[in-house]
Amino acid sequence: MSLALEDRAPFLADLAKVFPKDRLLDKAAQLTPYESDALTAFRARPLAVALPESSEEVVAAVRLCAKHKVPFVARGSGTSLSGGSLPIEGGLVIGLNRMNRLLKLDPKERVAVVQPGFINLDVTRAAEPYGLYYAPDPSSQPVSTIGGNLAFNSGGAHCLKYGMTSNHVLGAKVVLPDGEVVALGQESLEAVGPDWLGLFVGSEGLLGIALEITLRLLPRPEKYHTVLAAYDSLEKAGEAVAAVVASGLLPGAMEIMDQLAIEAAEAAVHAGYPREAKALLIVELEGEALEVEAEARELARVIAASGAYQVRLAQSAEERLKIWKGRKAAFSAVGRLSPDYIVQDGVVPRSKLGQALVEIERLSQAYGLRVANVFHAGDGNLHPLVLYDGKKPGELERAEALAGEILRLCIRLGGSITGEHGVGMEKRQYLGEMFAEDDLEAMRRIRRAVDPEELSNRGKMFPGGEAPALRAHGAHPLEQAGVISRE
Repeated sequence: MSLALEDRAPFLADLAKVFPKDRLLDKAAQLTPYESDALTAFRARPLAVALPESSEEVVAAVRLCAKHKVPFVARGSGTSLSGGSLPIEGGLVIGLNRMNRLLKLDPKERVAVVQPGFINLDVTRAAEPYGLYYAPDPSSQPVSTIGGNLAFNSGGAHCLKYGMTSNHVLGAKVVLPDGEVVALGQESLEAVGPDWLGLFVGSEGLLGIALEITLRLLPRPEKYHTVLAAYDSLEKAGEAVAAVVASGLLPGAMEIMDQLAIEAAEAAVHAGYPREAKALLIVELEGEALEVEAEARELARVIAASGAYQVRLAQSAEERLKIWKGRKAAFSAVGRLSPDYIVQDGVVPRSKLGQALVEIERLSQAYGLRVANVFHAGDGNLHPLVLYDGKKPGELERAEALAGEILRLCIRLGGSITGEHGVGMEKRQYLGEMFAEDDLEAMRRIRRAVDPEELSNRGKMFPGGEAPALRAHGAHPLEQAGVISRE
């Protein structure tokens, strides 16, 4: 439970000994920007927000939370789309944006060590002079932090070939919920003993806070070959993905955008997409020049046989960047089409992509709500955006019901309820539909072994328990699901 009103003063007094007034926020106007993250349908007011500038201050804040039994949540740029960085009512937000330094870059060993508030894209910018880059590239990479990427095991367009964040984090210095500081992993790719780092990456902040993160850098590819294929149906584009994979090719990226996403991206950044297309497929090959040239011939054959009515090749670095600018802008650009939208994040086997897209279109019509589809087609990671107007009575609830049906569809097709956005607040009521109760209890036991008081990001991921946040519009969805009660 959160602190009672009369118990807050000692905790705040202890915090004030660590943080100066301008970095310990507890006034209503100061707290408002932290009440919600990118899942804006939920919000909660924390007791306070601490803004550390060093690892020592983060550790001190966590130890005070342990001493006073105050729940806490770490927050970077607040781009979480599952409510993972929502505050806990009456708890502490530890804002890590000022922990944004590059601590080390070793081009010979191809590693970078950063603080958790370091921006994803800035890793590549720092490594670029050495012919290196950081592979995970979520759409939010110009603003999202490495600490948040680690917490949710972010992927991105190029995760098909290069893997998720977990494949590029070599080590982390971590403060556990009781204030103990531990080192997980190492700079070498050859790990020894239990994979504690693998347990920590993707744990959504339930096991503590990363203070320093060691990242693996890769040599920049010698050559790119970027293809934009237009289709007259979304199903054909989905089937084209399966055909590319079946051919034996392993592109760096394969992305699909439907007509609504195309419309939004064109309005926002003028990427030059064919507006009449029902779906676009972006396929990018990368690597050594001779290898890419050979693969390009095979890709051309597969795309020609897939039913694409228009195929474009990027003829320059500028054209390639323009294609990707449209794709990267798609999430935010959808705001031009609707005042509100829910970004879902389910996964289906690649062979079921066409089937999944047809069913999503049917559900969209049944619920009377538009759905824009933008997704990492290469690994079957769907990102349907359910458009709604929160000011219209009942429309948010209908949008959430539709989003839930999409998640259940993913489970039925042999997939997952999340690929990279995490379970967070949004999907915790669906976790029990994907896992048996014995599986969930095993997960809880691991969490409690590290955090017996469940102070770190309390209320997230697991069904039931204390709700960390209130709905911004209407009743809490977990109340509707019968998971919680406010009586």
